[in-house]
Amino acid sequence: METPVRTAKQAGDAIRRIRRARKLTQKELGDRMHARQATVSKLEAGESATQLRILMDALIALDLELVIRPRTAAKPDEIEDLF
Repeated sequence: METPVRTAKQAGDAIRRIRRARKLTQKELGDRMHARQATVSKLEAGESATQLRILMDALIALDLELVIRPRTAAKPDEIEDLF
């Protein structure tokens, strides 16, 4: 399933949804990422200070990949409705 993401908040929501679907706690995901639970919490909250490395660590831990492609015609608020 593809999840379009255009904002840090949408990325955090997607990570949270996938983590929960895989029945992982924030601590368990953090352990897989070699990060603290608080780091996972900040990532899922879409905090602007989250580093790209943290996002990439989460994607790797969840066996996901980042795909860069041209934007679809949907507006950011229309994509927000997916979450």
